[in-house]
Amino acid sequence: MPVIESEEHKALRAAVSALGHKYGRAYFTHTVEEGRPATELWSEAAKLGYLGVNLPEEHGGGGGGIAELSIVLEELGAAGCPLLLMVVSPAICGTVIARFGTDEQKRAWLPALADGTRIMAFGITEPDAGSNSHRITTTARRDPATGDWLLTGRKVFVSGVDIADATLIVGRTEDARTGRLKPCLFIVPRDTPGFQRHRIDMELSASEKQFELVLDDVRLPAGALVGDEDAGLLQLFAGLNPERVMTAAFAIGMGRFALSRAVEYARERTVWKAPIGSHQAIAHPLAQAHIDLELARLMMQKAAHLYDAGDDVGAGEAANMAKYAAGEACVKAVDQAVHTLGGNGLTREFGLASLITAARVSRIAPVSREMILNYVSHQTLGLPKSY
Repeated sequence: MPVIESEEHKALRAAVSALGHKYGRAYFTHTVEEGRPATELWSEAAKLGYLGVNLPEEHGGGGGGIAELSIVLEELGAAGCPLLLMVVSPAICGTVIARFGTDEQKRAWLPALADGTRIMAFGITEPDAGSNSHRITTTARRDPATGDWLLTGRKVFVSGVDIADATLIVGRTEDARTGRLKPCLFIVPRDTPGFQRHRIDMELSASEKQFELVLDDVRLPAGALVGDEDAGLLQLFAGLNPERVMTAAFAIGMGRFALSRAVEYARERTVWKAPIGSHQAIAHPLAQAHIDLELARLMMQKAAHLYDAGDDVGAGEAANMAKYAAGEACVKAVDQAVHTLGGNGLTREFGLASLITAARVSRIAPVSREMILNYVSHQTLGLPKSY
């Protein structure tokens, strides 16, 4: 894995940064206040080929991978206008369909996901399952008369369902040989009868809304199943590893934005005839935040490289570590940025206060830091399982 970015990646980073700063934090804040998605930025990013940079060229994408897509999200975040649905639509759903979808599913979804004209949400979390994907209770059963699938269950904290054309739902089907339930993925169009959504009232300020979903005998054609009914876990983790990498990119971008605001303020704010940034009590914590973000980025790049190289096992470990490191680095960077600005850190003018809540998302979702520590202690270190 190259430690130094290629010229192509540097060029991509610079181009996306320019797009992000064209819109900036003020635009992003305005969309949140209006309660609408960042449609203009989403459309322009798609037009420039950034949304589909990881999708296959034969289906309208850029032919790159998660490494390239993570650069796009990180740089938009560093400019103050991250697109959360990039984690979901092209990274999770686009990747799963590109790897496992039928030819018909690829034709129907990949070009539209790449050019931004269609969006997909992703539903896995359930009220009673938490981080335990083996306890998912959303079930899918066949209608013997028609061959259709019938889905029943609930999902929570699903982003952007109101603007998504369909949601990729993780359900479970019964294995005919063992009788055990196994995970499968289904494409559920937004207006399918029996597919209900209820908005969750969040303190978090974001363009994308959160929803609870109720599936009441939702009838789907046989073609709604993504991939092989017997390869559910493989397909599921093919989407979850990119999700962790992209969450790390989201967190690193947010941390960089907060840090840049703090550094700019520390250079300009003068007290006792000297910029406050000349004092080590201000400068050193900002330097530490920068170091932590850079280290997290290296692990994120490693995880993306392993995933794009087809090493799903290696990518699983690295993606979890990257998500953990980026979440911790983001929270610390935002906290130090607010502290550097003092009272100004809580004003709307500087745009940092809303990040206090947003930064914690990277510690919680899509998997908590405690579950990542469980994973590393058990899977990597070989310690006894604690649950």
